[in-house]
Amino acid sequence: MEFFEIFVLVFSFIALLVIGVPIAFSIGISGILTMIVSIDLIPAFTTFSQRMATGLDSFALLAIPFFILAGNIMNSGGIAIRLIDFARILVGGIPGGVAMVNVLANMLFGAISGSAAASASAIGSIMQPEMKKEGYPDNFSAAVNITSATTGLSIPPSNVLIVYSLASGGVSITALFLAGYLPGILTGLGIIITAITMLIYKRKGTKAAFKALGVVALIAIGLLLIYKGVSFSRTTFSAGLNRIFLYVFLALFAAWAVVKTIRNREKAMVGTKKFLDAIPSLLMLVIVIGGIVAGFFTATEASAIAVLYALVLSFIYRQIKIKDLPGIFLHSVKTTGVVMLLVATCLGLSWIMAYENIPQNVSEGLLSVTNNPFLILLIINMILLFVGVFMDMTPAVLIFTPIFLPIVTAMGVDPIHFGIIMVLNLSVGLCTPPVGSVLFIGCSVAGLSIDKVIKPLLPMFIAMVVVLLLVTYIPEISMWLPKSLGF
Repeated sequence: MEFFEIFVLVFSFIALLVIGVPIAFSIGISGILTMIVSIDLIPAFTTFSQRMATGLDSFALLAIPFFILAGNIMNSGGIAIRLIDFARILVGGIPGGVAMVNVLANMLFGAISGSAAASASAIGSIMQPEMKKEGYPDNFSAAVNITSATTGLSIPPSNVLIVYSLASGGVSITALFLAGYLPGILTGLGIIITAITMLIYKRKGTKAAFKALGVVALIAIGLLLIYKGVSFSRTTFSAGLNRIFLYVFLALFAAWAVVKTIRNREKAMVGTKKFLDAIPSLLMLVIVIGGIVAGFFTATEASAIAVLYALVLSFIYRQIKIKDLPGIFLHSVKTTGVVMLLVATCLGLSWIMAYENIPQNVSEGLLSVTNNPFLILLIINMILLFVGVFMDMTPAVLIFTPIFLPIVTAMGVDPIHFGIIMVLNLSVGLCTPPVGSVLFIGCSVAGLSIDKVIKPLLPMFIAMVVVLLLVTYIPEISMWLPKSLGF
């Protein structure tokens, strides 16, 4: 590959972005200019347009417009408030519980809608006034909402995981969906721990904050011991004896729940009503993901079912009327058009990079620096974190997957595991200026400028990066669930 072709590609792309050309057009124009250097003008245009068209001719991509439409219906359909009420039942009574409600509600809504932007808007518009009423600083509340909104990109259904499946050459969408659960939940827990620690530090000082972190560490060790104990029990005792242990545990838990209910009868009645009200919304996850895992339908078919279910549910809740549908459909079409144009131009650029042997040269360059898998994964993480600051998630996945995936698979990293690493990496970029879409939405909902939110965001960024490193170097976090279910 000639150095001049790389120069034309990189320089033209950066120059177009700097002067304000939309990213989809920047990708397309820089790709065509690179092709013109290698081949004649007419074949360059013809080849690029063909690659765009054939790249979009994919059954799996049909899931994206359906999930976008489902997310927009949910955003207007009264689902957010019911999920918030459900989250309040679970954690509302714990110290710092309102912040935990925000995180948990974002995880649930993001998982159902598959959109970080929709989650930040829907949950933030309700929780921001609630947290202010409880005495939380506005910038802290916005930071919690912004970072926790990204957890829905890991927890399925997720449009970006579908895009990764396409960019990686057909990695199982079902396996990716399953792999995202534990990393997404772990990210939410990391944000919760950070938020509560920040509150304790502000109210009681450094010593109390470290004490709280010590309690968290003890809980983590306890859970690890329980996990090891369960594993030991499975390998040591018979299936019948393990079943008895399970029944005893469930009986003790049920007895505890009954005692708590009797002591707090009025609160239990309200909680039961809120829980029953949220069940139809929560069933979306069971129907969509359960149907995919059970093999009843594909991810694409599941997206259409999600639209139908969300529509019926919104009409039952009486939050959407027939006259509202044209506006929802139009907004979904506009969003889909933007996403699909990005996908098409990125697929054209990916072909050009393959034609110019860019992935192979990047691979050789990285391996010439070091062949240590630990360091290579660290370098890739640093590059993706940097890229996420300046580029939106969809084009970043489409452009950098063909470059980095051959490198990590050669080191024995599973493509499913790497997909989750990419999503966690680029999720951080959604919360950072200058192109962080979730950051802008969260600040807009809170009525704050970006500079006021950055300070409380920094500790939460650290929590997200810590979870990213754990997932990177402990593959079992993402691979345990798909392997357990045979994917």
